[in-house]
Amino acid sequence: MNTDKSTQVKIVEKHIANLHAGYHGRAEGLFPAPDALGDFRWTDDLILSTYYQAEYGRPPENGMEYRTGRSGGGFDVLDFKFLPKVDWLPTEAEIDISLPLNKRGEGRKITIDLPIYGGGMSYGSISEQVMLSRVMAAKKWNTYISTGEGGYPSGLVEYKDNIITQVATGMFGVNEQTIKYAPIVEFKYAQGAKPGLGGHLLGDKATDTVAELRESVPWVSLFSPFPFHSVYSVEDHRKHVDWIKTTNPNALVSVKVSTPTDVDMVAVGSYYAGANIIHLDGSYGGTGAAPEIAKKNIAMPIEFAVPKVHNYLSNENIRDEVVVMASGGVRTAYDVAKIIALGADGAILGTGELVALGCTRCSNCERGRGCPFGLTTTDPLLSQFVTPDWGAQRISNLYGSYAYQLRDILRKLGLTSIGQLRGRKDLLRYLGSEGNGSSEQDEQG
Repeated sequence: MNTDKSTQVKIVEKHIANLHAGYHGRAEGLFPAPDALGDFRWTDDLILSTYYQAEYGRPPENGMEYRTGRSGGGFDVLDFKFLPKVDWLPTEAEIDISLPLNKRGEGRKITIDLPIYGGGMSYGSISEQVMLSRVMAAKKWNTYISTGEGGYPSGLVEYKDNIITQVATGMFGVNEQTIKYAPIVEFKYAQGAKPGLGGHLLGDKATDTVAELRESVPWVSLFSPFPFHSVYSVEDHRKHVDWIKTTNPNALVSVKVSTPTDVDMVAVGSYYAGANIIHLDGSYGGTGAAPEIAKKNIAMPIEFAVPKVHNYLSNENIRDEVVVMASGGVRTAYDVAKIIALGADGAILGTGELVALGCTRCSNCERGRGCPFGLTTTDPLLSQFVTPDWGAQRISNLYGSYAYQLRDILRKLGLTSIGQLRGRKDLLRYLGSEGNGSSEQDEQG
């Protein structure tokens, strides 16, 4: 751009002011939603209600549907069997939504204040400003975000106590120091949105700064192979875990896997390899970069994978020794509660946090300069549109709304802790293929 620095500053300030005003106006319903906003999973209402929650820290009361989409399947056709109102717990009841992340008898004990943490989104796929926004919110809520597979920008070091270091198949940005920083190290074996395909960052996003962090060549596409070519057995997997434990004895180990038909066997193998956390990543997740043919045809939907794994681990008498976290299509607080009722211990968010920062689901994540809202880009001009303090407050407000809703759900079910909801499929009901998961919430609640 052939403009002087002061002009660029004015342009950025103007865009920031207009974007913030736009998000506020959309949340308030000051003008109708654009015709092309959203899809059946992330509807216009879900996007706008997420904006609202990011503004105010509570669910909307203006008629927007904030609990389900209109996909005709998955979480959208599940509902809770709430108790009659006379049996609800009182609003002042103490309800615990914290989650311990190490259930083994040894190692560091970590508990997060809500059963949620942020999934892996790497520098290059998103801007450093977005990474900072996410981790600042995570620190406020005593939870975590993952670096993704792109390395560890220096600006994040002061927040290292709330950052999960990811080790992926491409080993981009992996070094001994960042493993030593980490309270949790995550091995990414596969991504639910594109299992068997590996990861990729196209060349026009591999900027000088991205390439430096990933120790690669600028403007050359980067591909993560599938799988780790050093891991073909549980014994090989154990060697990876031992490598991390040798480098950082205090770190917990998470294993991120996709959801093949034998995901139950994958999960039990990860347990015996020494993992503390098994992260199941289902088919609905991923950025706009994930091919639709992969998302719709390869991996198992997360709502099928979680009960399969939960039941298998329970039958092996090891369910209470490992934490199962679920991602890949978890959009709302109600989705979080539903996946826990199906057998997970907690949920991992990605897209929802980006929607809180203004994502419209335009799927321009990997093209050219990337996101026009400054989210999935490292363009030096566009990335300024997200200021970390503003972004952290938006995500923190969203977490606050989720925490309120989770406690409310538990209260209406007569439960006093999130752990009591795990595996309680009997508290769910199926609405049918054309159902909407919120159709009778108000009548019951």
